[in-house]
Amino acid sequence: MRIAVISDIHGNIYALMRVLENIDTENVDTIVCLGDLVGYGPHPNEVVSLIRRRNILCIKGNYDASVVDNDFTYIRETNTNSFSLPWTADELRTSNKYYLDNLPNSISLNIQNKDILFVHGSPRKINEYVTEDYVEMEQVINSANCDILVCAHTHIPYHKEINNKIIVNCGSVGKPKNGSPNATYAILEIENKRMPKVIIKSVEYEFTRTMKDMELKDFPVPLVKSYESGLE
Repeated sequence: MRIAVISDIHGNIYALMRVLENIDTENVDTIVCLGDLVGYGPHPNEVVSLIRRRNILCIKGNYDASVVDNDFTYIRETNTNSFSLPWTADELRTSNKYYLDNLPNSISLNIQNKDILFVHGSPRKINEYVTEDYVEMEQVINSANCDILVCAHTHIPYHKEINNKIIVNCGSVGKPKNGSPNATYAILEIENKRMPKVIIKSVEYEFTRTMKDMELKDFPVPLVKSYESGLE
């Protein structure tokens, strides 16, 4: 079975469209989205609508939760977020806020006798940054009752094996932080009696269109430029 995992779209409809087009060529069986559909980018309603229209399995990200309660509950108080949180909360349609509010915090699947847990940050916290060199990586893995833990939130993709378990971070579709403007996502290949395979995909998209739309809406210059640099 092949599962495409996307996350952290953050209101970037052009990136999402290109990634879904790429996924459609990959012969996947299903798509799972790990949340943060909104925030940062200029098209939150379009992103939520497309995810809903495609009936994509989706969980709640920390930005989704914070936009619904309109508070810095799960995101850092930075200059960027101080603009992006209220702007997104004002922009989002009521129906889309309702959709985000009712997303689950995790999804568990059993495929070919492999238990897979999908979370946004970690099994412990929606906004925990589980980076590849995270000092508490082993505790995070041990806290997850699964064979494969799939997470996001850091915007930087990786995968590794620890204690006979696999952890996968699918990166970010809409706002990468790995030094490239390209969107990233992951594909899990799970077959009986074989070690699961993880493929990290990098997809080019028209990031200058996103930047232009942000400029037209008077988004902060540092935020706009970050889409070209692929850095926070």
